[in-house]
Amino acid sequence: MSKFRISSEPTNPEALKRELDDPRAGGFVSFEGWVRNKNEGKDVTHLEYQAYDALAIKEGEKIIAEALDKFEVVDALVEHRVGDLQIGEIAVVVHVTSVHRGPAFDACEYIIDELKIRVPIWKKEHYTDGNTGWIECHECAKHAH
Repeated sequence: MSKFRISSEPTNPEALKRELDDPRAGGFVSFEGWVRNKNEGKDVTHLEYQAYDALAIKEGEKIIAEALDKFEVVDALVEHRVGDLQIGEIAVVVHVTSVHRGPAFDACEYIIDELKIRVPIWKKEHYTDGNTGWIECHECAKHAH
């Protein structure tokens, strides 16, 4: 089964965590990205995510493979939502297991940072004033250079 998933259904972080159960793992690190109600001073009502699924999965798998190679981790798993998401819903989950905590923290950060830069998933914000806007991750662009 793929370690990088795109889903239109609500994410179940605990179920995903169970998939990484391994007796070698002594550390587990998780990141959850939640839909928030404000961005850059604008009031947000909900988000819409779109993805180029085939390429997103291929690039996501590549990022996970890089993390497994670069850091001393046991395993990693990512699930990213698409579709309309309401305030408070989980947009993305990154789970990483390792023998010790340090590599799991490093790999988790690497995965989410690279995902934001490289994976073709787009976010559209819907605002309380009726306007919408496609969002570019400016911090991600800085990181890429």
